[in-house]
Amino acid sequence: MTRIAPGLVVSLCLSAALGLAAGAIAATEKKLKVISETTAKGYAFPESVAYDPRTKVLYMSQFGGEKLDPAAKDGNGRISKLSLDGKVIEDRFLPAGDVKMNKPKGIWVKGNRLWVTDIDSVWIFDLKTKKGKRLELTGITFANDPTVVGNSLYVSDNRADKLYRVEPADFLNSKDNPQISVVLAGRSIHPNGLYPGKRGSLLLGGFQSPKEPKGIYSLDKHGELKEIAKAVGRIDGLYQMGDGSIIATNWDNGSLFRWSEKGGVEQLASGFKGPADFAVATDRKGMTIFVPDLPASELRIIKLTK
Repeated sequence: MTRIAPGLVVSLCLSAALGLAAGAIAATEKKLKVISETTAKGYAFPESVAYDPRTKVLYMSQFGGEKLDPAAKDGNGRISKLSLDGKVIEDRFLPAGDVKMNKPKGIWVKGNRLWVTDIDSVWIFDLKTKKGKRLELTGITFANDPTVVGNSLYVSDNRADKLYRVEPADFLNSKDNPQISVVLAGRSIHPNGLYPGKRGSLLLGGFQSPKEPKGIYSLDKHGELKEIAKAVGRIDGLYQMGDGSIIATNWDNGSLFRWSEKGGVEQLASGFKGPADFAVATDRKGMTIFVPDLPASELRIIKLTK
């Protein structure tokens, strides 16, 4: 029987472990490859898209109207239901009946619930019954993006540089008013896009006009704020991949990009007039990113391999 010296065993094990670690790092830093890109048209200022993995459809917020006026209380807004190739299944899916919506912006879908912001309020809808409820956010100036983390709903206010929290997130059938609080204020972030981060944290994309590059931030469950990507642009949509890297849209250069701590910024698509809050659908082959171009009234559908 061949015997191997203990020291050699340790050396071999260490080499194998290092090899696996190097492989993991290489996999993490593997670039995303765009394999196809199409553009769907015929919308009225689409601001946000959400993907429903249960029904394999998209929900898109549209301002409506003939001009881009994101703060107008004109009752022209709506939520449309789309197929994954961008075709309209139901143009005015929400709100139902004669209920008016003004300028719906960020959308969040979880289970059979849909949340959407609208200037000074946030709506919640049941996707099956279409029942809805509007919650006014007292003091908010420009409600932008909603995101649910645990039992809390977070809403960004990029103009007033504030982040709001609504508890419980699902207040549709609640008899009592949910608790509304300001989580962050005056931190020079001007939070726009939001997304659930690792270990119960919340990711925030900074956005301020006129052009002033902001970073991507992480707010942990204890309330500690950390800048994780410095001055990358004016950030709208956010999405965190399993490896920790972040996909985002940037109004400064009209792009969709991926950011990682080791690789920095990796451009994925460009040429947008105003790349807004996007949705991601994944499968075994890769991922599809649906990016609304707000001023152009278009939806860019970008397929990538992992």
